[in-house]
Amino acid sequence: MTKIGLFTGSFDPVTNGHMDLIERASGLFDHLYVGLFYNPHKTGLFTLEERKNILEEALVSYQNVTVIVSTNELVVDVASRLGVTHLVRGLRNATDLEYEASFDFYNHALAPTIETVYLLAKPALKFVSSSQIRELLHFQQAIHHYVPEAVLKELEKREN
Repeated sequence: MTKIGLFTGSFDPVTNGHMDLIERASGLFDHLYVGLFYNPHKTGLFTLEERKNILEEALVSYQNVTVIVSTNELVVDVASRLGVTHLVRGLRNATDLEYEASFDFYNHALAPTIETVYLLAKPALKFVSSSQIRELLHFQQAIHHYVPEAVLKELEKREN
């Protein structure tokens, strides 16, 4: 049986924590989709198109990873359409577990054949979050330790 994963997020911006999870998940599945999903509850730094370009550039060396975009669909509906066998979620702390468990409850009810796999953040990355990166940027602080080079390149485009 082919194992297909789907790791979703708003990735605004993608962080080294996301990249670590994607790298680890790509080794667990025959194919991994990275789903860029629109979240109306989050204030955007980058447009969806910019985020897609950043992700594709950052993931160019991963042969079994494909970036997809969804703006108005449930994750399980996208997963079912793509033949996904496992949803992949990252956990930094107990708060993340509670948050993810609520989604898993409904996801499993809507698509009982799709399992959810949780990957724990590495200790060195557990405090890295997109919202913290956006705050650092707001206060003009360096972010190069926390994001892939593709994010920095996109920010440079804005400065020029």
